[in-house]
Amino acid sequence: MKILVLNAGSSSLKYQLFDMNDRSVIAKGNCEKIGLPTSFMKYKAHGKEVIFTEEIKNHSDAIELVLKTLQDKEVGVIMDIAEIGAIGHRVVHGGEIYKDSVLIDDTVLNNLESLIPLAPLHQPANIKGIKACKELTDVPNVAVFDTAFHAKMPECAYMYGLPYSAYTDWQIRKYGFHGTSHKYVSGRVASIIGKPLEDLKVITIHLGNGSSMTAVKDGHSIDTTMGMTPLDGLIMGTRSGNIDPSIIEYINKKTGWSIEEITNYLNKKSGMLGLNGKTSDMRENNDLIAQGDKRAKLFLDILAYQIKKYIGAFAAAMGGVDAIVFTGGIGENQEDIREMCLEGLDFLGIQIDKEKNWKLPRDTEQEISLPSSKVKIYRIPTNEELAIAEDTLRLSK
Repeated sequence: MKILVLNAGSSSLKYQLFDMNDRSVIAKGNCEKIGLPTSFMKYKAHGKEVIFTEEIKNHSDAIELVLKTLQDKEVGVIMDIAEIGAIGHRVVHGGEIYKDSVLIDDTVLNNLESLIPLAPLHQPANIKGIKACKELTDVPNVAVFDTAFHAKMPECAYMYGLPYSAYTDWQIRKYGFHGTSHKYVSGRVASIIGKPLEDLKVITIHLGNGSSMTAVKDGHSIDTTMGMTPLDGLIMGTRSGNIDPSIIEYINKKTGWSIEEITNYLNKKSGMLGLNGKTSDMRENNDLIAQGDKRAKLFLDILAYQIKKYIGAFAAAMGGVDAIVFTGGIGENQEDIREMCLEGLDFLGIQIDKEKNWKLPRDTEQEISLPSSKVKIYRIPTNEELAIAEDTLRLSK
């Protein structure tokens, strides 16, 4: 079966077409600047990339262009849309309604719309992509949720110290995100080690422009760093991560800014960008460090320190740790952050092979722990799209 995986953003649409017989990617690309005159689509198949610069007015246009291109006589990879057996959609929030992926019908769509207040930036775009597919095709559509892998967290891990009515009336609790990535790499490390995931205690570290860590025990997440929103937890590219909540009131009194302005400040002007004042790209931050920029180095020090703290906390929560996995653009490619955050953790049985860590081939699954290390350490590239395709196949058969 061929599965199309879609990840709809507010003005973008990423897509991959899989042949699930061998889990290979047949075609992939992305539509950018949807709704603007400068919109375009990148399309890669047969080892070649093509860029289409036609105007894409909305998500329906974007999906229609993707489907048309997949069937194109010159660059296409299928003869007819009927060859696509199902479409899998990345959906950010399942709330407490969805603890696993689900086939989408009208009831599911209504439920997804009811969850918009929990993810106002992402959920509407995800829904637009689903509706466009239902209008253009008759194939099954499956929602795969960022939050689902964290749905079995114990109450003591997901509840906040607010009046209980904040949970019952307003659904305020920790939900966690990046669940598809954490699920994928924890499953991969279990396969590499040769034990069922249910028998392992794993800490997964997803580091990118958005970053989070998860404690995986008994085959599922028992705690994670992101909270009710992706703003919580580790310091990130433009997000502050954990702060004292009273800072919000303090900023308001100092500036007169509204809640919306302060939220924007914390989400889009903080983190790496806020500290170095120039960039939210780790590669550019590294260049600044090489030039002697102390504030760029400070970001790296803060991130490594926070990761180290969470490793200790999650090891305590699980009663030990068998494996640590680094993934995401930064986790996979930033040698120094892997070394810095594991330094001094010998007392937990964590020993990184520094030489191997600095000589990893790109885009490969590699163990980077010393033979004497009681905890296995791995770099595993994430593949959220394949994980979405796997769930879509499972539910659409």
